[in-house]
Amino acid sequence: MEELKAQKQRIKKDTDEQDIESRELRKMLGTAMKDAATLQKAITAREAEVDQKRADRHSLLKTCKMEDIKLAMLSGSMDDIGDEERTAPNTQSSEVGSSLAAMDIDSISSQGAQMLYERESRLEIDYSSLDDKLKEIDNDTEVQNMAKELNANVSKLQTTLQRINAPNMKALEKLEGVEARLQETVSAFEKSRDTARKAKADFEKVKKDRYDRFTDAFEHVSTVIDDIYKKLSNNTSAQAFLGTENAEEPYLEGISYNCIAPGKRYRPMDNLSGGEKTVAALALLFAIHSYQPAPFFVLDEIDAALDNTNISRVANYITEQTRTSFQCIVISLKEEFYSHADALVGIYCEAGGDCTVSRILTHDLTQYPATTSGASPTKVRAH
Repeated sequence: MEELKAQKQRIKKDTDEQDIESRELRKMLGTAMKDAATLQKAITAREAEVDQKRADRHSLLKTCKMEDIKLAMLSGSMDDIGDEERTAPNTQSSEVGSSLAAMDIDSISSQGAQMLYERESRLEIDYSSLDDKLKEIDNDTEVQNMAKELNANVSKLQTTLQRINAPNMKALEKLEGVEARLQETVSAFEKSRDTARKAKADFEKVKKDRYDRFTDAFEHVSTVIDDIYKKLSNNTSAQAFLGTENAEEPYLEGISYNCIAPGKRYRPMDNLSGGEKTVAALALLFAIHSYQPAPFFVLDEIDAALDNTNISRVANYITEQTRTSFQCIVISLKEEFYSHADALVGIYCEAGGDCTVSRILTHDLTQYPATTSGASPTKVRAH
């Protein structure tokens, strides 16, 4: 008996536990059903929202097609945009067929709409040409604001188009005239450009010829001037050298000329004595002459600033050169110079009557022996 009571207690206890578990399960089931209903409502709302977006997309695509607005497509074409009447499913009922033909996209059958949206979903629009500002829009509010802004711009442009006057039918004739004048201008321009090109080529040729001639003369003079200066100074320690201030176009700027007199340090040309400057100038003169020798020289009192020693050196150099290179007349008042000449020509004035008359005296020195210094007769003319 006691055993049965204990068994009864266990069974009752198990039954109570199962009742408690059953109530918990029913409560959980109720909660799950509520959640399922909520989710179902959310899914239904999302599906409705998706359908609305599809309908809006279809409406926009159809508007573009009707207004002949070409859209850039990555896949598909404008011909793939659906037509409600063509998309609606066929049926045997004439009543249903006539009603479908009159319905808009909002009232077509669910099956036809799904077919329409399915075909349009395969259209992929190319947005690469859009501004970055438009690509960054990601919510409905911004889309609406941007749409208002774009519509305002379109309205403004349409207003501008309406204010534009009617096309000028004579514009084509004017265009032909302008094109003819343009062609004439182009021809004149090409001719001028050819002339300029030829002038530039001629200029470059002359420039090169100028540079070559100058460089040839300068290199010759700069090479021989040192030897001539040494001979005029009768001293191998004397130095003379030339330099250009502009290496690329030396004839556009100056040429530096410096000399180092025998037994002295380098000094600028302005600091040389009068005699040293004279010898340096004669060295430059004879160096230039050696490039393209002239057959005849006239030198006017080149010995004015020279002492007797330098006069003798210059006279000996001229005497040596007159044997092979040139003839020379020297105007001089110094016996130390004209004593080296082959002949003397003297000019003096003679007063007579109302005017003064110039008279000329000549004397041949070749009949006299050379001076004791060993100087031989020269072809230098002095007077």
